[in-house]
Amino acid sequence: MSIQTIETMAKWVENNIMGNPSLRDMSSYVGYSPYYCSAKFREHMGMTYKQFLAQCKLNAAAHDLCLTNDRITDIALRYGYSSSEAFARAFSQAFQYSPRQYRKTSGVSLAHLNL
Repeated sequence: MSIQTIETMAKWVENNIMGNPSLRDMSSYVGYSPYYCSAKFREHMGMTYKQFLAQCKLNAAAHDLCLTNDRITDIALRYGYSSSEAFARAFSQAFQYSPRQYRKTSGVSLAHLNL
């Protein structure tokens, strides 16, 4: 599998983040088996598909926190978190700010995101 295919897989996940993209859907998109995609994805990206998906969801949520006035609970549910508490724990671990602090902190800009 080429690096271009891996990049295509990553971009596909980012572009379909609102639809909770599955490994099976992604592998179907690029035309390889889920097992093969998973192994090659981890080899080239340095993380599992599931870890990458979680990172993409948190980056998209951070983007929404900066650019919208949507309720934090709505953003959490939008990206598949079962509660705002679960979202806040994951978000705080990734960004060292709670979602509320992240939204309010003027020193945190979109440049901080890995988008």
